[in-house]
Formats: sequence, C-alpha cells, structure tokens
Amino acid sequence: MEFAALIALTVLIGMLIILVAIAVGKQKGEISDQLEQKEEDSVAEESAVKASTAKKQKQQRPRKEKAQQQTFSHPLLASSLKSHSGNVTSLDFSSNGKYLATCADDRTVRIWSTKDFLDRDHKCLRANVELDHATLVRFSPDSKAFITWLANGDTIRIFKMTKKDDGSFTFKAAPEDFPQKHKTNVINIGIAETGKFIMSASTDTNILIWDLKGEVLASIITNQMTNSYAAISPCGRFVASCGFTPDVKVWEVCFGKGGEFKEVARAFDLKGHSAGVHSFAFSNDSRRMATVSKDGTWRLWDTDVEYKKQQDPYLLKSVPCQSSEGSRVALSPDARVVAISNSCSVAMYSTSTGQLEEEFHGVHSEEITDLRFDINSRYLVCSGDRAVRVFHNAPGYRAAIQDMQAMLKKAQNEGMKQRLKQQIQEAQSALDTVLTAPKD
Repeated sequence: MEFAALIALTVLIGMLIILVAIAVGKQKGEISDQLEQKEEDSVAEESAVKASTAKKQKQQRPRKEKAQQQTFSHPLLASSLKSHSGNVTSLDFSSNGKYLATCADDRTVRIWSTKDFLDRDHKCLRANVELDHATLVRFSPDSKAFITWLANGDTIRIFKMTKKDDGSFTFKAAPEDFPQKHKTNVINIGIAETGKFIMSASTDTNILIWDLKGEVLASIITNQMTNSYAAISPCGRFVASCGFTPDVKVWEVCFGKGGEFKEVARAFDLKGHSAGVHSFAFSNDSRRMATVSKDGTWRLWDTDVEYKKQQDPYLLKSVPCQSSEGSRVALSPDARVVAISNSCSVAMYSTSTGQLEEEFHGVHSEEITDLRFDINSRYLVCSGDRAVRVFHNAPGYRAAIQDMQAMLKKAQNEGMKQRLKQQIQEAQSALDTVLTAPKD
C-alpha cells in the first residue's frame, strides 16, 4: 500500500510539474508575442513618422531659385551684354575690330557687333557647341573663323563663319576636333596673327604648338612648376607664359622662308618680380608688355630689344596694386592704359604716370574671368557672371590728349601743329561725350 501511495504521489507531482511548465511556456509565448507586436508597431510607427516628415519636408522644401542677374552701374559703363544664360568664361575681339566673341557654359558662343555697343539693344549671333560647352574662344586672323576649347572633350574645335546676304553669319564646326594631348586643365588657346600656328597651354607647364590641321609641331615645357597664363603676341612671332616662378618666359616660334616650321627658340625673360606672376599682356605692336604679380605690383616693360644679341627687356614702371589668385591684366593696344582685375573689381592705371585713374567695384557677382581692350583702345571689356561689361576707356582718351599736347609743344612744322590741334579737339570732344552721356 505504501508503495502504491508513493507511486501515486510521484505521478501527481510529475503532472503538477508538467502543468506548471505548460503554463510558464504559454505565458512566455504570450509575452514574446506581445513584444514582437510592440516592436512591429514601433517600427510601423517610426516608418510612418519618417514618411510624414519626409512628406512635410518635400512640401516645405523651397524651389531652387535662379541666380539673380548682377546689377551694376557706373558713369563709364557703356553697356552690359546679357544674352548668355550661363557664366561667360572667355571673350575675344576680332582683328578687324568689328566683332566680339564670348563663350559660356550655356553651350553657346555669341558674336556681337562692336558698333552696337552704345545702342540700347544688343543683338548677337549664336553658335551652338554640340554635346559640350566652350571655356575659351579666339578669333582667326581673317575674322572668318574662331577656335574654342571644349570643356568635356578636352580639345580644340574650329568653327567657320560664313557671311549671308543680310550681313549675318552661319557657323559650321570642322568635321573633326583636334586630338586630345593635354593631361591637365587648359588655361588658354590662341591663333597667331600670321595664321601659321595655334597654341594651347595647360597648368602642368606644357604648351603645345599646332598647325591649323591639328598636328603638333612642338611641345614647350616651361619649368615654372605650374602655368597660370600663356598667350601669343599680337605680332604672331612669340609665345609667352607665366606661373609659379617670378618671371615671364618668352619664346619665338620660327618658320622658314617657305612657311615651313623650323623650331621654337627661347627669346627673352621678364625678370624682377619677387613672387609668381598671375598674368601678362602685350601691346598691339608687341613692343610693350604688362605683368601683374603676387608680390602686389604691376609692371610695364619695354620688349623692343635685340634679344638675339642677348639684350634684356627694360623695366619702365613698377606700381603697387591689389591683385588675387586669378587676376588678369590688360594693356591697351596703344600701351597708354593698364587694367587689372582683382576678384570682382577692376582698376585702370596710366602707364605714363603709374597713377590710378579709375576703379570699378563689384563689376560682376563672381570672379572676373577675362579682361580685354578693343583694338582701337576705345573700350575695356570684362566677363565674370552671365553679363559682359563694356566700359569707356576714359583714361585712354586723357592719356592721348596729354601725349598730343606734349607733341604740340615740340612741333615746329605748322602743318603738324594744325593736325595735332585737330586731333586734340576730336579726342577732347569724344571724352566729353563719354563723360556727359546719359545713363540708363
């Protein structure tokens, strides 16, 4: 009996244990389900909050506004050319003085008539740059074509200009672009006035000399660590560059009597700055050069020297100025005026006295990209944002009048005196017109 009772008690205890285990397991399952449900609810709630927040942000996100066109006024501002829808990166005057070419990141090149600069409306002709955009533009010597540097293609593309009966032009790109040769960013291109070669220069101290068909004639290593600027002289004989080193190096591109390419020979250097040179410019006859440097000065040089006899250029003037990385210098074709860009502003100096003649502050909303005088020294033109600013060269008129007055005092021939008096009167009349012209 006792044994049977013990078995019964054991069975009873086992059943109780089993029931307790089942109860505990059930309770854990319910708790787990509740936790999972809470987690799911939490995730769903979090997702809903995120979705709601994103929706609100999307609804509240302001539309991206187009950049406002920079407004600028000055008594010497002749006009603002505003047809581009992108930032203007380069400009160039044709050799005949009739046209101004501008290019921008809106995939167009615009051709403007210089005779319309003083009109209220400024019409232009548009050349489309297919599948790319131009960062540089330069006219051919005969003003019947222009070359561009393609931003994405990293190469030169030539456009021919065909004049129509109504006086406008059609533009046609050459069948093939030049081959890709540069390994770093190209800072300038140009066509020699002689029509014998094309130049392209990159930041890695490399300058290439091309023929007009896209064959490389020569490669120049400038040894300036980096190139900041390079250009062909207006006479078409020289190529010059500047950069990290405190000098400007000038080479002569030599051709034979039959027009065949011979060599690139070192001509002369402009030495004297104490820091790297931002940029330089030639006068129209290539007998003068102007430089602007990181050392806070611009300099005027006499480059009409017998460099083949080891004669060095003469320093004519050294003048303190404000400059910055990317500053450009422009020298008027008659070498009477120097213009310096500093970020978004421009300063104009007399080359005879070194005096600051004019200052234009906040000309563009972005850094000035190009700065040039027209071939008649009447206008100074610069680019920076979507607009191109055209200024009257009042310092040039004043300098011309002063020069002619000095010549008049020395003149002994009566005919010469009369001509000088007439020219002084015409220049003074032109200056008065510029200074008293009504402004918009």
